[in-house]
Amino acid sequence: MVFLDSRRTKQLETCLQKLGVSDKLAVNLELLDLALTHPTISRDKNYQQLEFVGDSVIRLVSAEILLETYPNELVGEFAAIRSILVSDRTLAELADNYGLDRYLLMTDSVAQDTMGRVSWLADAFEAVLGALYLSRKNMTLIRPWLDPSLLKKAAEIRSDPARQNYKDALQEWTQAQYKILPDYRVIEKYKDRSHHQRFFAEVWLKERKLGSGYGRSKKMAEQEAAKDAFFSSVYQEVEKV
Repeated sequence: MVFLDSRRTKQLETCLQKLGVSDKLAVNLELLDLALTHPTISRDKNYQQLEFVGDSVIRLVSAEILLETYPNELVGEFAAIRSILVSDRTLAELADNYGLDRYLLMTDSVAQDTMGRVSWLADAFEAVLGALYLSRKNMTLIRPWLDPSLLKKAAEIRSDPARQNYKDALQEWTQAQYKILPDYRVIEKYKDRSHHQRFFAEVWLKERKLGSGYGRSKKMAEQEAAKDAFFSSVYQEVEKV
């Protein structure tokens, strides 16, 4: 048994409040504490096993939501949308929305690792889902607060012709229109107000700049640049190169 002091207990209860879990007494706080403990804090007592469970939880919840909301959709479309819903990028975004990093026990080196932030945020979010599921062995502590977020994200994905992979979408468009690939240039990297390393990327087609964007990593910056280019170029019909 793990002893939780009053300070940690209060942190975990605040975390549950942020998530929107109303039945706090039904939550196993020891499991939740484990879910919010990074492996760098403890090699044996950390979130990795709960993350394994949470991975299955988020896939099942996403599948149920899609089936309930879009009963006439094709299975292939379900799979495409769910792949984005359960991606590290989406899970990290959800974790950010709930401020999960405030309750995650981790070393300073991890906290300052902006390049790996998406990964450990997504892992912790899955672990929290695993802890909540195992607290009751069902979804009653999860779906009431998670459903609205996933429904909103699913609607965004369905209305997005690029399915949020703008680099692939832009590449398909430039190949179809001009038979050439776009060129990405990371021209600047800097630290923001929180001293996090960030990148600035531009995407070019021959001598024309199609778009630009910022990100916490080179890949994320390129994705944002592609998104900017995709909408300004595909939907507004840029001049021929």
